[in-house]
Amino acid sequence: MTKNPVWPAIVADTLSILAFATVGMSSHGSDPAGFLRVVWPFAAAAAIGWAWTRAWHAPDRVWPVGVSVWFTTVIVGLLLRAVTGGGFAGSFALVTAVFFGVTLVGWRALVTALRRAAERRTA
Repeated sequence: MTKNPVWPAIVADTLSILAFATVGMSSHGSDPAGFLRVVWPFAAAAAIGWAWTRAWHAPDRVWPVGVSVWFTTVIVGLLLRAVTGGGFAGSFALVTAVFFGVTLVGWRALVTALRRAAERRTA
């Protein structure tokens, strides 16, 4: 088990998904009920990504955890959205992949960089 607690990683990933839905909804002027229709496929996909990677062992690792959770969130989330009537557009898939790449992988990369900098200072 990692020495890092799991809950901050769960919060960070959840906030990423909520931010994605919030930005999308505000950009397109959708109704508030649509928020859950946007959130649930990506939240479910992220949970699947966490489960198959066993992310709780090293939740802040960029590779393989962050990249795998990102990939699963994007691919499975888009598939769930499409098969449940949420639609699919290439531009939406691209925006989804970039946004979640920046957020789901990005916070992990930031944590890694900050940790390495702190280790260099103490060495």
